[in-house]
Amino acid sequence: MDFKHEIKNLTKKYYSEIIGIRRHIHENPELSFEEFETSKYICSKLDEYGISYKAGYVKTGIIGTIKGKNPDKRVIALRADMDALPIDENEAHDIKSCNKGVMHACGHDAHSASLLGTAKILNELKNEWEGTILLIFQPGEEKFPGGAKLMMEEGALDNPKPEIILGQHVLPDMDAGDVGFKEGMYMASGDEIYLTITGKGGHAAMPHTLTDNVLVTSHIIVALQQIVSRFVAASIPTVLSFGKVIANGATNIIPEKVEVAGTLRTMNEEWRAKIKEQIKKVATEMASSMGAHCEVKINDGYPVVTNEATVTEMAYNAAQDYLGTKHVHKMDIRMTAEDFGYYTEKFPCTFYRFGVKQDGDKKTGGLHTPGFNLNEDALETSVGLMAYLAIEALKK
Repeated sequence: MDFKHEIKNLTKKYYSEIIGIRRHIHENPELSFEEFETSKYICSKLDEYGISYKAGYVKTGIIGTIKGKNPDKRVIALRADMDALPIDENEAHDIKSCNKGVMHACGHDAHSASLLGTAKILNELKNEWEGTILLIFQPGEEKFPGGAKLMMEEGALDNPKPEIILGQHVLPDMDAGDVGFKEGMYMASGDEIYLTITGKGGHAAMPHTLTDNVLVTSHIIVALQQIVSRFVAASIPTVLSFGKVIANGATNIIPEKVEVAGTLRTMNEEWRAKIKEQIKKVATEMASSMGAHCEVKINDGYPVVTNEATVTEMAYNAAQDYLGTKHVHKMDIRMTAEDFGYYTEKFPCTFYRFGVKQDGDKKTGGLHTPGFNLNEDALETSVGLMAYLAIEALKK
C-alpha cells in the first residue's frame, strides 16, 4: 500500500471533523489534572472510532490501543497533552474559551485533536500495518510534578511497553505546513525556586534598628544572577530568572518577610544539581552576612528533553518524504521546559514542532498569552504527518 498517498487522502477526508474536535476542546478548556470533561469527550471519540482504551490514569489520563497485523511485532506510542492554562482569553477570537479564566493558550487542544485524527486514520488502516500503537492522552503537562511522570508511575506504559514514543507541539513563529526537528538535547530542565527572607522589620525611617529585608533580598537576587555568568560553564545554556517578589510593607514599613519565586533552566543534568546547591549556598550566606535568614525551597521540575538520534533521524527523513524537504527544518535548542522529558529519560523518543503561524495580517500571538490563536490549516500537517511517522516507525 502507498501509505503516504492513503494518509493524505484520509486526512483531507476527515479534516473538517478534526477542526470540529479542536474547536470543541478549545471552547471547553480545563486546568491541569482537572480535565474530566475533556477526558470524557476523548473517550467518546475513541468509542465512536472503535478504538479500545483504558481511562483513569492520574484520574483523567487515557491510553488507547490500536492493534495491527502481528500486534506483538513492535509497539510504539504517540503522545498528546490535554490541559489548559489559567489565562483569560480576552481577545476577540472567532473560537473562544467558554470557561472564564481558563484557555488553551499552549495548543494542547490542537495536540489532542491531532492525535484523535491520527488515531482514526491509523485505525482505518490497521489491516495494512504490523504492530501495536499506543495513544497517550496525558493530563497535567503544565503543572508540576507533570502528568507524564505520574502516568508512568501508575504503570500506564508497562504492559505493553513501547519501544519508542513520538510527540509534537505547536510553534507559533513557524509557517503552517512546516515542521522542525532537533536531535539530542532540545528543551531545558525546569525547576521552581522559592526563597523566604526573614528578619526584624520596622519603621523605614530607622534602618539602624532593623534588618532591611527588602535590601537583603535585592542583594540575594543580584548575587544569584552571577551564578549563571561566573559559576556555570559558558558552553552550558542556563537561565535563572525571578518573576515574583512579595514584600508586603509600605512606604515607611520594612516587612519582616519577603517571598521570592523563580525558575532555573539548564541543558545539563550534572550541572543542574550543582547549580541548585550553589543557589542554596549563595542565598543563605548572603542573608546571614546581612543579619537575615533565608529559607530556600527548590521543587525539582521537568528533566531535559533529549531526542534520541536514531529515532529523530528516522522522523526527520520520513517528514521530508511526506511533506517535501522545504517544509522540514532543523531546530535550535529552547530554554522552555516540557514534561515530555520524563518520557525521554525512559524511552527512545523524538519531540518535534509543527508550525501554526497565521497567514497574512492575522495575529498568531505567543504561547501562554491571551492572544494565542493558531492557524487551523496546520492540523492537516499535524494529523497526517504523525500517522505517517507512526507507520514508518513500525517498519524500522
